[in-house]
Amino acid sequence: MASGYDASSISILEGLEAVRLRPGMYIGSVGTRGLNHLIYEIADNAVDEHLAGFCSNISVTLNADGTATVKDNGRGIPVGIHPKAGIPAVEVVFTVLHAGGKFTDNVYKISGGLHGVGASVVNALSVWLEVEIHQNGKVYKQRYERGKTITKLTECGSCAKKDTGTKVTFLPDPEIFEKTVFKADLIKSRLHETAYLNPGLTLEFHDLRKSEPEDLIFHEDDGIKAYVRDINHGKESVTDTVYFKKKQDNIEVEVAFQYVNEFEENILGFCNNIYTQEGGSHITGFKQKLTMIVNQYARDLGILKEKDGNFTGVDVRNGLTAIVAVKHPDPRFEGQTKTKLDNPDAGVIVSSITGDELQLYFDRNLDSLKSVIACAEKSAKIRHAEEKAKTNMLSKPKFSIDSNGKLANCESKNASECEVFIVEGDSAGGSAKTARNRKTQAILPIRGKILNVEKASIDKVLANAEIKTMINSFGCGFLEGYGNDFDISKLRYNKIIIMTDADVDGAHIDTLLLTFFYRFMPDLINDGHVYIATPPLYRAELKKKPKDGSDPVTYLFDDKALDNYRKDHAESTFALQRYKGLGEMDPEQLWETTLNPETRLLKQIEIEDAKMASDITSMLMGTDVAPRREFIYNHADEAQIDA
Repeated sequence: MASGYDASSISILEGLEAVRLRPGMYIGSVGTRGLNHLIYEIADNAVDEHLAGFCSNISVTLNADGTATVKDNGRGIPVGIHPKAGIPAVEVVFTVLHAGGKFTDNVYKISGGLHGVGASVVNALSVWLEVEIHQNGKVYKQRYERGKTITKLTECGSCAKKDTGTKVTFLPDPEIFEKTVFKADLIKSRLHETAYLNPGLTLEFHDLRKSEPEDLIFHEDDGIKAYVRDINHGKESVTDTVYFKKKQDNIEVEVAFQYVNEFEENILGFCNNIYTQEGGSHITGFKQKLTMIVNQYARDLGILKEKDGNFTGVDVRNGLTAIVAVKHPDPRFEGQTKTKLDNPDAGVIVSSITGDELQLYFDRNLDSLKSVIACAEKSAKIRHAEEKAKTNMLSKPKFSIDSNGKLANCESKNASECEVFIVEGDSAGGSAKTARNRKTQAILPIRGKILNVEKASIDKVLANAEIKTMINSFGCGFLEGYGNDFDISKLRYNKIIIMTDADVDGAHIDTLLLTFFYRFMPDLINDGHVYIATPPLYRAELKKKPKDGSDPVTYLFDDKALDNYRKDHAESTFALQRYKGLGEMDPEQLWETTLNPETRLLKQIEIEDAKMASDITSMLMGTDVAPRREFIYNHADEAQIDA
C-alpha cells in the first residue's frame, strides 16, 4: 500500500542535484548531442565576451585523457567576493543555477547564454572541472567535483596585465552520459559555424586524442556570405549572393542568400549566434515576406496572370540557400537548448527589413529577380504534376491503410502509448506479431530493401509499395511541399522503431529507411519519434544454474560484451548461440530482448547539425561516387564491425 502524501513527501534538491537528476532538461539528452553541448555552453559564454567587444580568440581542445578545455582571451570571470553570496563570483557562476551577468544589459547587451545555467550545468555533469582565470596580472584557479567546490579560489601565479581570459577544463561524468567520447566532426562544424557568424573572431580546434594531433583555425572575414557560398559549393548558382544587414528597434538583422539550380531549400536561422534548429519567428518573417515580394513582382512583370494562383512559399524557396541571423537584446527561446525563437517582434522586424532590402535589390537587379521567379515557376510546374500523380496513386482502392496487407495494427487508438515496429522479412515479422503487446505495439513487415529516395523521382517514390504502406500507416502524410499535407499531430504512433537484423544488410535497410524519413518526413526525426531497436547478437547460457538463483541466460549485444562475459565466466561452462537474424529468435526471446519496454535497448535518432546531416546524406546516398569513396576512406577507422 502506498504511503501517505504530506509535507515530508516534498523533496528539495540542494545545489546542482536537480541537474544531475534530470540532465536532459538542461542539455537535451545524455547521448553524444548532450555531451558535445557541454563544450558549446562554455564556448558560448566566450562568444558572448566577443559580442561585448572583449574577446578575439577562443580555443577548444579535446585532450588525450578524455577531458575538454575551452580557453578565451576575454576579460576573465570576476574573482571578487559576491556581495550577496559571500563567495568569489566565479564560484557563484559555476555552482549556482541562474547566476550570471546576462540577466540585465549592464554587462552583455547581446547574449546567447540567457538562463545563467550553462557553466553550472557543465560543472554538475562533470567528474571534475577546473577553472583558471587571468586577470589584473594574476592567475587564479579553482576545482570542483560533480558540481561541488573542492578547493578555494587561489592565486597561483602572475601574468602580463594584458593577458586576460578564462580557461575551463572538465571531464564528463560517465555516470550521466551514455558515452564520454566527444564527436570531433560535430564540434568542428559548430566552431566553423560560429566563425561565419562572427567575422572578427578566431576559433581554434585541437584534437590531441590521436597519434597525430589535429589543429585547425576558423576565421571567416566574409561572415555569413562565405557560409552561403560554402553550403552551395559544387552547385550551379542561379543568382549572386545577396546580403544585407540592418538594425531596427534595437534588433539587428543580417541575411545572406543565394539561389542554385537544385530542387531543394536550405534556410538556417540564428539568434545571438545560437542555431535555432526549429526556426522561429525570424525565419517565419523572412519566408513570408520573400514569398509576398516574389509574387508581387511576378504579377507586376506579367509572369503570373490574373487566372493564376500565387506561387506557394515552397515554390518561392525552390533552390534557395539562406542564412537569417538576428541579434536580440531579450530573446525568448523554447527550452534551454534554444531550438526555436519565440519573439514576435523579431518576426515583424525581419519581415520589415527583408521587404525593404529585397525591393531595393530586385529593382536594381532585374536579371536576378527573373532567375528567382524562374525557380518558382519550375517548382510550381513540378508540384502540380506531382500532386496530380499523387492524387491518382492515393485514390486507387489498393492504396488503403495497408497496401501490402501485412500491417498488424495495435488495439489502442491513443497515439501517445502506441508504437510501430518496422521489421524486414516474413519470418521476423511472424515472430514479432506473436511476441508483441497487441494493445500498444503494431508490426509492419517490409520486403527487403526499400527504394533509395535520394536517387529517385517523386513518382517512383510514391509508386513503391513499402513506402506507400508506411505513409498511410503513420497517418500524418508526407513532406510539406508535395501537396502540403504533412501534419505531425495526426501521427498514429509515438514511436516508430526500425527493427532489423544486426548485420550489414540490416544496417543498409536502416540507412534506407532513415534517408526516407529524413527527406520526406523530417519532423518524425526532429520531434524524436524515430528509433532503432538493438537486438542481441548472442545468447549465453550457463550449464550450471548460479547458486544465487540468478538467471543462467544472458543476452549480449556486441562483441565487446561477449569478451567481457568470457572473462567473467572463465571458470564456467556455457553454451553460446549466435543470432544471424531476428527470425532465429522464438517469440519469447524476441519479446524479452527487443520488444519489452522494460528490458529492451532503443537508440533514438537525433540530428545535431542540420547542414552536416544533409550534406552527408546527399554524399552517401546520392549518385556521385568520388566524394563517397573519399568519405569512407577518411572515416574507415571509425567504423564498428560486428563479428
